[in-house]
Amino acid sequence: MKIDFLVNSLVSGGAERVLVLLANYFKKKGHDVSIITFNEPDIWKPNENIKRIRLHHGKIKNHMIRSFKNLTHYYYPKKNRPDVLISFMIQTNLIATIVSRFYGIKLIASEHNNHLEKTDFIGRITRKYVYKFSNALTVLTNFDKAFYEDRNVNVFVMPNPCTFDIYKETERNRSKTILAVGALDRYHHKGFDNLIKMIGPVLANNPGWKLRLVGGGEDGTKFLKNLAEQENLNDNIIFEGFSTKVSEIMRDSDIYIMTSRFEGLPLVLLEAMSQGTVCISYDCVSGPAEIINHNINGILVENQNSELMCKELNELINKPEKRIEYANQGIKSLDRYQIERIYTNYLEIIEVL
Repeated sequence: MKIDFLVNSLVSGGAERVLVLLANYFKKKGHDVSIITFNEPDIWKPNENIKRIRLHHGKIKNHMIRSFKNLTHYYYPKKNRPDVLISFMIQTNLIATIVSRFYGIKLIASEHNNHLEKTDFIGRITRKYVYKFSNALTVLTNFDKAFYEDRNVNVFVMPNPCTFDIYKETERNRSKTILAVGALDRYHHKGFDNLIKMIGPVLANNPGWKLRLVGGGEDGTKFLKNLAEQENLNDNIIFEGFSTKVSEIMRDSDIYIMTSRFEGLPLVLLEAMSQGTVCISYDCVSGPAEIINHNINGILVENQNSELMCKELNELINKPEKRIEYANQGIKSLDRYQIERIYTNYLEIIEVL
C-alpha cells in the first residue's frame, strides 16, 4: 500500500516524533511510505528508506496558500497520489482535506491536541466544519471523540504509541531526581513556571533531591532560570537543554512530574512509564487520567492544586516501596500503546474507508 504522511515540519514535537515512528513502522511492514513536509527544520530523522518529499519552495509569503499550492501541484500527476494520506496537526489537516477531496485521495486526519486548546480562526473553522469532509479523523482521547461525533465526523480514538522500548530493570538504583521534559518555550502550557514556584519546599524537605528540566528553547530557558534564581533554587534545578538521550535520563530518574495546564495524550508519560520512572501528574484536560490509574500505576493530583501536588510528591519521595510498585504497574499498563497495536488500529480504519 502506498501511504503518505503529511506534516508541516519535523520539528522536535511529540506529534512529529509519533509521525516518524509510524512511518518507520509502516515501512517495516512492507508499505511504500513517504513523508511530506512544507517547511524546515528536520529534527526527527526517519529511516533512510523512507521517501522524503520537501514542498518547501515558492515565493508566496502566506504559509497556508503556499503549502496548499505546492501540495496541489505535487498530487496533480496521478503517479504521485497515495492510496492513503495521513496528515498531522490542524492547519496541515485543513490543507490535506481540501486537496484530498479534489483528487479523490483517502484521508485520515490526525488531531494531537484536545479540542479545548486555543487556536486561531482557521483552526476553529477546521474543527467545527472541515473535519467532517475527511474520510476519518483520529483523536487521542474519548474526551475528544464525543466532541467530534456531535459534529458528524467519522472519528476514532488513536492513542500515541510509546516510542521507547520497555526498560527491564533488575535492580532499582536511581538518582534522587524529579524529572520534567518538554519545550521550555512552552513553559506556560507545560506548567514549568508553576513547577519552579512550588518545588522549593519539597526539595528543602528532602536533601539530595533535585529537579531536572530537559528541553530546548532559548527564551523559555532564560525565563525559567531567572525564576529559579528568584526562588533561590539555582543549586537545586538542573537545566539539561534539548537532549536526544531522554530515555537514558528517564532510566536514571526516580520520579517524573507533569504540571501541564492542558494536554492531548501526553506521550512523555508513556515514555516515562516505559523506562520505569514513577509518574505523578495533574489531572489536567485531557490525557493523564487515561494513562495514570491513581494509586495503581502512578499519582493523579487535582488539576493545578499545587498544595496537594507538594503533599503527594513528598509522600512519594519518602515511600520507596510505593515507587517500585507504581513503576512495575506502569510498565504492565502499556500494552495498548505498543506500536504494533497502533499499526493494527490504523489498518482497521483504512479497511473501512
